Amino acid sequence: MGEQVTLILRGGAVVDGTGRPPFEADVALAGSRIAAIGAVPPSGAEEIDARGLLVTPGFVDVHTHYDGQAVWDSRMTPSSWHGVTTAVMGNCGVGFAPVREQDRQRLVELMEGVEDIPAPCLHEGLDWQWESFGSYLDALDRNPRDIDLCAQLPHAALRIFVMGERASRLEAATPEDSAEMRRLTAEAMRAGALGFSTSRTIGHRTLKGDRAPSLRATEDELTAIACGMSDAGHGFMELVSDWDTPDAATEFAMLRRVLSVSRRPLLFSMAERHDKPQLWRELLAMTHDAVAQGLSIRPVIPPRPIGILFGLHGTQNPFSATPSYRAIADLPVAERVAVMRDPEVRRRILSEDPVTGSTFPLLTRLGHERMFLFSDPPNYTPDRENSLASIAAREGRSAPEVAYDLLTADEGRNFIFAALVNYAGYTLDPCREMLADPVTLVGLGDGGAHVGFVSDGSFPTFLLSYWGRDRGDGTFPIEELIRRHTSDTAAAVGLNDRGVLAPGLLADVNLLDLDRLRLGAPYMVHDLPAGGRRLMQRADGYAATIKSGSVTYRNGEHTGALPGRLVRGPQAGWS
Repeated sequence: MGEQVTLILRGGAVVDGTGRPPFEADVALAGSRIAAIGAVPPSGAEEIDARGLLVTPGFVDVHTHYDGQAVWDSRMTPSSWHGVTTAVMGNCGVGFAPVREQDRQRLVELMEGVEDIPAPCLHEGLDWQWESFGSYLDALDRNPRDIDLCAQLPHAALRIFVMGERASRLEAATPEDSAEMRRLTAEAMRAGALGFSTSRTIGHRTLKGDRAPSLRATEDELTAIACGMSDAGHGFMELVSDWDTPDAATEFAMLRRVLSVSRRPLLFSMAERHDKPQLWRELLAMTHDAVAQGLSIRPVIPPRPIGILFGLHGTQNPFSATPSYRAIADLPVAERVAVMRDPEVRRRILSEDPVTGSTFPLLTRLGHERMFLFSDPPNYTPDRENSLASIAAREGRSAPEVAYDLLTADEGRNFIFAALVNYAGYTLDPCREMLADPVTLVGLGDGGAHVGFVSDGSFPTFLLSYWGRDRGDGTFPIEELIRRHTSDTAAAVGLNDRGVLAPGLLADVNLLDLDRLRLGAPYMVHDLPAGGRRLMQRADGYAATIKSGSVTYRNGEHTGALPGRLVRGPQAGWS
């Protein structure tokens, strides 16, 4: 230990992130790095008693959307409440740079529609002190935070910057357009972008219904952009797709060709779709074949259902698009509940079309068969007989009537949990198969996004508590789950300076009480710019989180330390 030791974690069970079983040891930190692991002699440094706790690397979350929040906020909650010390943002092809002044509104509208971050919050919170992607990174670099952030170049912003209105009309890029996108991609990577992201799903659109500009980007355009990353010498592609244009095999083959030319890695979102419950198996088989041929492809999966939380306190509920509900939507919740309990108002809302005019494109993919009253403590594996459809069948009511009465009960505080994916058979067995496959990556928590109806930034806590302790015969060794959210995710995006507890690496550490690890119930706060609201969710069991050697959270409470910074590009491991 040549450097001055600043903090010692005594006697914990070290789970070092490599998959090695826990072992008892002291961990000594020197400034922002790990100095030693083993029997560490007294040094006069600050000490934390870690006996009875797991000592793990900080979690690396590869799929978040803090692109706006990072501009106005120093704390990346809820992710930092759940042990995340490094987050990769700019996923799904949406973000705020590069941008010309006349196109700012388009990017705001797209972020509002795709990621449910209200436009008034973005207009007040973003200061737009940038045009190029590099100057956006410079703006981010000026602010200290509770975690490290990494940024990706978003396809929508890049396409609009190069093609203007033609991008929004989904026109094909010309060779000149593609060449310019290649040049700007290389420039962004050299400035510090970690990768590039794109969206090919019809579910991504503005509230007006305009689809993501990247939806129909051609193979030539994607190849040019991927080659821009090759020109810079680093970068991966992140993608979300419907896999149905015209079919999964054709789409996957196209992406394979892009990767074969560019030699860049690909991460793509994957889950069990309820309308196509076998599609994930097809994608996984195609991934394994591509990997066997030397390509780098990893599906990113959620550890449980992605859950839509419908409620009167949120931004969406099953009746949001009905004319009679829209007429009262701006009332305070208590007044809204009083009006909705009027029998005539109830009759009118239940008689009206809830789909036409909806700003929520995923509404048609949600059925009452997989909607449930959300419990406290949260239950993400509800039984089929507790679905709204089953309740309706037992009680001789319609499922919309059941939903309506649940929303107006308990003074409007209830949430309805709607499983969007990963719950086709009312079991997480397919999710377990995905987790057991070594080619998959854990992620898709979407921290910073869908702020009014999704609370999945808590995925790290669910991963450890459910799959590491509560699942019963389907649990995984805790050392494997820790590896999956530390060294595995870090290495997949080129962050080789973190994710493992070893001398010389970054001192990002969690102290966990696995027996006490619990998720709290989601709740709504109004702390966004312009008074915007967002769902938040805390957890018990995090005794401490340490970022770059500084304790940022003790028992879930922020210490005031803000050691997190912008990470520019991939990071080499320290020797």
